[in-house]
Amino acid sequence: MGAELNFLPVNKKDMKKRGWDQLDIILISGDAYVDHPAWAAAVLGRFMESNGFRVGIIAQPDWRSIHDFMQLGAPRLFFGISAGNLDSMVSHYTADKKKRRGDQYSPGGQDGHRPDRALIVYANRIREAFPDIPIIAGGIEASLRRLAHFDYWSNQIRRSIILDSRADLLVYGMGEYTLLDIASRLAQGEDIMQIHDIPGTAYVTDALPPTTLTLPSYEEVRESKQSFSTFNRELFHNINPYSSSTLAQAHGDKFVIVNPPPLPLSTEQLDSIYEIPFQRTYHPMYEKAGGIPALTPVQFSLLTHRGCFGGCHFCSIGLHQGKFIQNRSIQSLTREAQAFIDHPDFKGSIPDLGAASANMYGLSGKDQSKCLDCQRTSCLYPRVCKNLGTDHSPSVKLWSSLRKLAGIKHIRVASGVRYDLVLEDPKGKYLYDLCRHHVGGQLKVAPEHVSPTVTRLMGKPGREKYELFVQKFNTINRNLGKKQYLIPYFISAHPGCGLNETAELAEFIRDHLQYYPEQTQNFTPTPMTLSTSMYYTGVNPLNGRPVYIPDSSWERKAQRALLQYRHPNNRAMALEALQKCGRSDLIGSSDKALLKENTPPPYMKRKKSKKEPNPDRKS
Repeated sequence: MGAELNFLPVNKKDMKKRGWDQLDIILISGDAYVDHPAWAAAVLGRFMESNGFRVGIIAQPDWRSIHDFMQLGAPRLFFGISAGNLDSMVSHYTADKKKRRGDQYSPGGQDGHRPDRALIVYANRIREAFPDIPIIAGGIEASLRRLAHFDYWSNQIRRSIILDSRADLLVYGMGEYTLLDIASRLAQGEDIMQIHDIPGTAYVTDALPPTTLTLPSYEEVRESKQSFSTFNRELFHNINPYSSSTLAQAHGDKFVIVNPPPLPLSTEQLDSIYEIPFQRTYHPMYEKAGGIPALTPVQFSLLTHRGCFGGCHFCSIGLHQGKFIQNRSIQSLTREAQAFIDHPDFKGSIPDLGAASANMYGLSGKDQSKCLDCQRTSCLYPRVCKNLGTDHSPSVKLWSSLRKLAGIKHIRVASGVRYDLVLEDPKGKYLYDLCRHHVGGQLKVAPEHVSPTVTRLMGKPGREKYELFVQKFNTINRNLGKKQYLIPYFISAHPGCGLNETAELAEFIRDHLQYYPEQTQNFTPTPMTLSTSMYYTGVNPLNGRPVYIPDSSWERKAQRALLQYRHPNNRAMALEALQKCGRSDLIGSSDKALLKENTPPPYMKRKKSKKEPNPDRKS
């Protein structure tokens, strides 16, 4: 465990050790303080520190009074506030709106360390304690709530979070260089109320600025689902940083202005962030509580890039990180991996090398000029863009470089791959090397569904692509003499998915999976995604066509039970679901029956091979 002095200050005692009377910036986070590049507060704090600013962190303050918010005093420049690595409502509640047990980002994995809608609560406490200090809201909770949005947990349209938080500025996206720009200008004496021209920021004003694209107002989208659908479509047509307009949305007599996204970071800029010497562990103050569970699986993982051009309709990565892939250099990643070897906790294995879709590393448009004004929500759906370079050589070269490092025994790609993109690799070398060197017995993939009705609404490839990938994966592993398995991830109750589509997926699970899947969850409508717009309006915002919405509590539970039909606790509900959708042919004694009559379910009587993945273990 590193000495406490090596962490950013968390109290006045730490400040005194550094000889500081006042901090420039205080970051407030809904997560515990882990000095690791997978924690946003640590990344932002260390990056600002590396650029000469005095930064402190208040992690998981007690929001029931202003006491904890005052423990570092008043910053010279601003408070930066985030709910943490997750939206606080996603962190607290399941897809069925039940309270989650525990919090992996909190000491000992215990819950109760942050409030619902944490960013709003924290910001208003700061206003109470320090009414004159600028507040900058950021993180995923701010990013995906920067405009009016449907809030699943309250089942209503909520206004922009910048209004409810009373923040002076909102930073959306990853934000390091945006925050640096803001801090530099404040340090030079600019007024926070005049800093309205920085990409990747939003602010509130009384007057509509010129040359803005006016979206349907908060009041309009609250009262009209058609207006909400129009608003959502316009938003997704304005996420390209090279061609997007400045957006304006009226909220009563105020306007929320959202500047275009920031330009993608260069490789040099991204390298400069991740080569900061993080402690890669939690602050010592959490030792007695048992540490921070979320650190364990990622402590020695390597992030290779940012962004995603997959454009899945239920996913928010493109909205937050952008469509353009921002890559780290092989040299930088190699240096970071080498630094692991001297860390006292490192045992020789890198558990994950990748990002949201690991195989997007190094990929971009062949003719970049064609990408600058592109409004496609996905480069892969409904078909792979002809301008997209799909040669996976950058990943293959990176793997080869890292495998040469003495002291590193294993390098895994555990974050998952976009399998339809793997099929486009012209050399086929990526999948071969992946199976040979970097799959530790299991590889995560996300077909999500197999019914064409559903995959079209998800913006995902169809069943045929997945089956082709499975065939290639199995062939390569057979030739290598390896027994390795795919861990497919499925979503139930997505817009467009009824009981018949769920039965179709259940049959696929019966016929094609090597073991019983646990990687299944009900669709969660998170703010600002296309799928959430469908869920709320019953209409696909991209074409205006009606969409079936499985929004009743019974059907959402029934769909999940049907996909996990082998579990004895699900039998009664799965039986009812099959009868209700007219699929009684899947009940009985035939080989094709999902539910057998008067026999123990296969889930109970099946004997696992020692080499086969445990069906009860969640990856």
